[in-house]
Amino acid sequence: MSRYLLGGVMATVACIALVGCGTNESVDPAKNPTPEPVHFGQILGGSESTSAGNAPIVGVNSFLWRASLDTVSFMPLASADPFGGVVITDWYATPESPSERFKITVYVLDNRLRGDAVKVAVFRQVRATTGEWVDAPADPATATKLENTILTRARDLRVAAHG
Repeated sequence: MSRYLLGGVMATVACIALVGCGTNESVDPAKNPTPEPVHFGQILGGSESTSAGNAPIVGVNSFLWRASLDTVSFMPLASADPFGGVVITDWYATPESPSERFKITVYVLDNRLRGDAVKVAVFRQVRATTGEWVDAPADPATATKLENTILTRARDLRVAAHG
């Protein structure tokens, strides 16, 4: 019984601590003006995009970001975070190989257009005889080929933008 009482006291203390973290200030539009909207075109635009405070809008290279999206555009997107530089696709099976599917995660790691600024992880599953999807090793060369494709596309985008 004392164990339950101690647990209740601990939960109450935790709730009080969390309530103490809040604020009683009301939101006044005059004091807290709405920030300028960031347009998606600015995020995907040139690498020199900046916000009103002259800080970069995106922490990753915009050419690598756009090239990553272009390269995996044949697959359904599960998530794309332009601020963190992560693109995650959903599982995709080709019509030629319906018993095998792939998922790709692209990491854009730098705001410079460099060879080591992009990393690709490829996940593969095969359908077992029971009908369930089972993890299987992916060919490491697939990730390398995707990285090279992204880098080539990013270079082409940069050349097209800067002449």
